[in-house]
Amino acid sequence: MAFESLSDRFSAIFKKMRGQATLTEKNMDDMLKEIRVALLEADVNFKVVKNFISDVKEKAIGEQVFQKVNPSQMIVKIVHDEIQELLGADQTEIHYSATLTTLMLVGLQGTGKTTTAGKLGYYLKNKLHKKVMFGALDVYRPAAIDQLKQLSEQIGVEFFTMGQGDPVKIAKAAQQKALETGIDVLILDTAGRLQIDEGLMEELRSINHEVHPDEVLLLVDAASGQDAVNVANAFNKDLHLTGVVMSKLDGDARGGAALSIKYLTGLPIKFAGVGEKMEDLEMFHPDRMADRILGMGDIVTLVEKAKENIDEKEAEKQARKMMDGDFTLEDMLKQMKQVQKIGSIGAIAKLIPGMPKLSDEQKDAAEREMKVFEAVINSMTPYERKHPQVLRYSHKNRIAKGCGLTNADINRVLRKYDQSKEMMKQMKQYQKSGKMGRGFGGFR
Repeated sequence: MAFESLSDRFSAIFKKMRGQATLTEKNMDDMLKEIRVALLEADVNFKVVKNFISDVKEKAIGEQVFQKVNPSQMIVKIVHDEIQELLGADQTEIHYSATLTTLMLVGLQGTGKTTTAGKLGYYLKNKLHKKVMFGALDVYRPAAIDQLKQLSEQIGVEFFTMGQGDPVKIAKAAQQKALETGIDVLILDTAGRLQIDEGLMEELRSINHEVHPDEVLLLVDAASGQDAVNVANAFNKDLHLTGVVMSKLDGDARGGAALSIKYLTGLPIKFAGVGEKMEDLEMFHPDRMADRILGMGDIVTLVEKAKENIDEKEAEKQARKMMDGDFTLEDMLKQMKQVQKIGSIGAIAKLIPGMPKLSDEQKDAAEREMKVFEAVINSMTPYERKHPQVLRYSHKNRIAKGCGLTNADINRVLRKYDQSKEMMKQMKQYQKSGKMGRGFGGFR
């Protein structure tokens, strides 16, 4: 996951700092040296790191953190604000036109530009409720037009092509068609090259001059490190880019390109690819990303994901049943399904403030246990799911054979279910008495 190694390093640095009785210039310098090493190891550009450390130290002295009641918290806030500034602060919004907004997506071949166009269309249609059209301008790459057409059908947006024609004329015609049909956002998927050349740039300049797009977005691969900065500078010189879409941010544990690109090019990251599915594109929020890097979670994103993926009325109904201790195995399975829609156990844990880091073994164990739980419940009859107390040895044998597990697995699921029911009853009692329990049972 993006910034994972950097986040781990920052957590260790700040934990050590909080253990200091007082904050002095000496231990602050030691902390800044550790931060410098952590950033460099995360593949952040040397110039960016040098200025970052200088700015943090200058602001710490200016704020007189040594005299503060809680100086370590003050340092964390300064570092947080500086990371947020590095990532683009509040410059990541797309500027939508009152009539038609035209987005021109550019980049090198092989970075997943057409797939990203599909993800962007999905995001605009399903999350912002925009009427979207794709314009197919990649007339060189075999099957590029067919790929974009298939994506448009998959996500349910309009599609415009004129075949293997002149990309400049196609762009103009697509824009005219979009205006005539009441489209909100036109996404122009342009051709890429294996490397930057004059032919590519001349074509893109001509398209840019002809349609005057509201946003010219460059797709860069997060895993390409400092090469991403070089590509951005080369494109920006000719096209006056408005921002960056960073793909594969979920696959780069270091995140150096993301932390360097805004400072070195002036281009904010506007969207980030965080997976392979169509829905795996997120608007980039520097403040939330700074929270994640410093191990503060991201509760806003978690709530947004819950709203997008969970039926609110059904969730409230299930929550009431859970709190009353009056829920069945079927209800518990529904709750699990709702949680799985938000993301994996590991992904959810990262968004919860103060949540201890889960090891890969813990994540795998939790995922396996949820699969076991689902397999066992699905092998029961509807009556057994609602009345598990009727289960006897013969019933468990049948269920075990049905799901390819053992009687011990069945008993473990039933034990977890009983523990959850008991825990919910206790929580209700705590609520009535004005107290709240400190622990939660369930999946490890």
